[in-house]
Amino acid sequence: MKNDYLLLTPGPLSTSESVRVAMLKDWCTWDDDYNKDIVEVIRGKLVALATNQPGYTSVLMQGSGTASVEATIGSAIDPQGKLLVVNNGAYGARIAQIASYLNIPCKVVAPGETAQPSLDAIAQHLKQDDSITHVATVHCETTTGILNPIEAICKLAKDHGKTMIVDAMSSFGGIPMDVGELGIDFLISSANKCIQGVPGFGFVIAKQSELDKCKGQARSLSLDLYDQWHCMEVNHGKWRFTSPTHTVRAFYQALLELEAEGGIAARHKRYKENQKVLVQGMRSLGFTPLLDESLHSPIITSFYSPEHSDYDFKRFYLNLKQRGFVIYPGKVSNADCFRIGNIGEVYPADIERLIAAVQQSMYWEA
Repeated sequence: MKNDYLLLTPGPLSTSESVRVAMLKDWCTWDDDYNKDIVEVIRGKLVALATNQPGYTSVLMQGSGTASVEATIGSAIDPQGKLLVVNNGAYGARIAQIASYLNIPCKVVAPGETAQPSLDAIAQHLKQDDSITHVATVHCETTTGILNPIEAICKLAKDHGKTMIVDAMSSFGGIPMDVGELGIDFLISSANKCIQGVPGFGFVIAKQSELDKCKGQARSLSLDLYDQWHCMEVNHGKWRFTSPTHTVRAFYQALLELEAEGGIAARHKRYKENQKVLVQGMRSLGFTPLLDESLHSPIITSFYSPEHSDYDFKRFYLNLKQRGFVIYPGKVSNADCFRIGNIGEVYPADIERLIAAVQQSMYWEA
């Protein structure tokens, strides 16, 4: 059950052996030992992780994280609604693209991929356009690793009476937050991110009063957020369509391991230490982070590619893979860079081993 390498990516990520072992048993989607004892427990644990305030619920959705984002956008916004999207990376852009596909009117605040959004620009849109009903932002934009100021963005949305949607795909479970205190109406994440499960489903933590408004609004059968929630509520954890049972059981195990680690605060501390060791080590080898340190998240970090004429990312990548580490190519449109994640079953000692492997893989310095 040992892996050949560590996945230093923003998800799928390296999981514990016990999470992988949890998938070795088959489950029946009609039995209470799956629906009541696993699915319903997961739903309750997710809400407890998200907030101490009452009035929230959770729903699990088959598919990638993007499927859960599309389910939320397509279900939460009524035919008269309009969306304001904060876009400073590929995943903010994807929210706007989803709105376009679904024929939802949409405005975009786009400060560029290496800058946090202007709160004044967001406020100006909200003041000037009363037809905006919903605001959506990505918390951790893994295009670069930038962490967006969701507290301030949520406050602006709530001050103007808007419904707040947060894509917390790469941050929930790894960065402390209280969705109730922030005023988030829909928070979206995925099984294979900071909770350290495996791919197969996403989930939405929703304010019950806002979710109730979604009834009959979905623009898709399979991505109907309200109907999925209603089925789980009425049938005690039953999914409308085929459930990814093995993935769900692995996620249940991952939640237990999050609790054993000390919860989100403890995991956040580990991720922060991983990122600190990573940046210090890469700087010592001559690599420069793309972002100013004040903008870094503890999730993933972008580094400028070496300017040496012999440098080739694919060769560098393969050299590192042979030494037990897999990294990510860059995704920034106007900078040559690559990315290294430090979430998952990864510890500071692993990052120290990575730094040694990077040094050994720098063939252009030979």
